[in-house]
Amino acid sequence: MRKNSSFFHLFLSLALLLGQAKPDPDPLQDYCIADTITPRSFYFNGAPCINPKLALPSHFTTSVLSKPGNTKANPFGFNVTLTNTLNLPGLNTLGLTMARVDIAANGLVPPHLHPRASEVTTCLKGLLLMGYVDTSNRVFTQQLKPGESFVFPKSLVHFLYNYDTRAPAVALSGLSSQNPGAQIVSLATFTSKPPIDNEILMKGFQITDRDVARIRTNLGG
Repeated sequence: MRKNSSFFHLFLSLALLLGQAKPDPDPLQDYCIADTITPRSFYFNGAPCINPKLALPSHFTTSVLSKPGNTKANPFGFNVTLTNTLNLPGLNTLGLTMARVDIAANGLVPPHLHPRASEVTTCLKGLLLMGYVDTSNRVFTQQLKPGESFVFPKSLVHFLYNYDTRAPAVALSGLSSQNPGAQIVSLATFTSKPPIDNEILMKGFQITDRDVARIRTNLGG
């Protein structure tokens, strides 16, 4: 009986600890401006802080999202520009990221996920189709006009598609982590280094060896 009680208390303690877990820890001071100059001899979450007395308004300001990205840099026709501790050092430890998403006419941000963040995206220009797939394989999609927003839950596969065949689109996203991460499903599957064994891809996608080779070639793998 005492043994069962001990296991119960251990289980309860773990449940409470996991319930308090957050993707990014709360800051312990007003701000922690990232020190992007001093070489780092070891690595940890976030970046080390400069002396708070050296804080300037410029540490909390960036114009990086004002510049259009190059949507011709990949075959999908999109570009994502992120704020980070290099272009916005005052962002450090605050648990958020902003992103500008440029999508060419008929371009696509292909199915992808952010393992450490939820995301809310607002259409600024153009006509966008956004959607995600939940863990029961239900698809939620919505067409957005400028000024309208859509939420993507953490770690779920989602996409953005510019269904206007003539004009580009622009969106602005906020993500709930300083380092949300991003993994495009098709690239992770078919262009990994080293490559996933063909037999696994053939069985997993019910395709042939020739299909695997063709998809890898198309994706640059």
